[in-house]
Amino acid sequence: MKSQSITELSIIIVHHQTPELLKLCLKSLGKVLISGHHKSDGIENVNKSNFEIIVVDSTISRQARDLIREQYPEIKYIPFKENLGYARGVNIGIQSSCGKYILILNPDVIVTDGAIEKMADYMEKHPDIGILGPKVLNFNGTHQRTFFSYYKPATIIARRSFLGKFGRFKKELDKFLMADADSRKIQTPDWLMGSAIMVSREAFNKIGGMDERFFMYFEDVDWARRFWHNDYKVVYYPEAVIYHYHQRESSSRMGLLDAVFNNKTRWHIASAIKFFWKYRNLQKIPIAK
Repeated sequence: MKSQSITELSIIIVHHQTPELLKLCLKSLGKVLISGHHKSDGIENVNKSNFEIIVVDSTISRQARDLIREQYPEIKYIPFKENLGYARGVNIGIQSSCGKYILILNPDVIVTDGAIEKMADYMEKHPDIGILGPKVLNFNGTHQRTFFSYYKPATIIARRSFLGKFGRFKKELDKFLMADADSRKIQTPDWLMGSAIMVSREAFNKIGGMDERFFMYFEDVDWARRFWHNDYKVVYYPEAVIYHYHQRESSSRMGLLDAVFNNKTRWHIASAIKFFWKYRNLQKIPIAK
């Protein structure tokens, strides 16, 4: 390995019915984690004491199962027949891991050379960081926005209707998107998109896992908020770069009609309601410092 701090790393991937994307993700991990030169795409050549990879397969995919058994037998594979939801899948993965640092990845992520080492090194040097996120790029090289301010009810309206283009709703949306922030510089946002985040074991032991009441969406918002509440920073770190195939599956061109026709839109709105209700009695929203 290139960095001493990466010797205690757990990589958690929660997979749900995307075996071809998982295959590409594991291939990229195999390339960047191999000691020395990139001699093959396999993970089996790596010093096993340096890291572990855990795949939680939510709603078992036979293709994913066979891929891991045949090509990546060193990976810890945890299958479930039912759809666990993202938060529960992450928690099961972390509870089955032992790393000092925990890298949580979506299966539609491609990791670039040096990204993991840079993240682990930065967290090692800054123990007040609880969650660290890299710069995330689309496959055409454009930047993906992955750091945000907290949601407010007006944010949901602005994102899901034409009102987001006008007046106070546009201002609210720009604030939520941190539109004035420079993505080339380190930021301390309120929360980070959970597609690729690194968490310290020490902070996890203090904060606990993701709130499993959020079946999908808002689990990352809630988790970051709890980290800030407990004096851990949430940091966007652009020196580390990954690629992410990202679709806003909870959104389409139908605007508010999505809530009628799109299951994932309904999950998103339901999670938003749970989030606002959970924090309804707080007098002050914690602000990133």
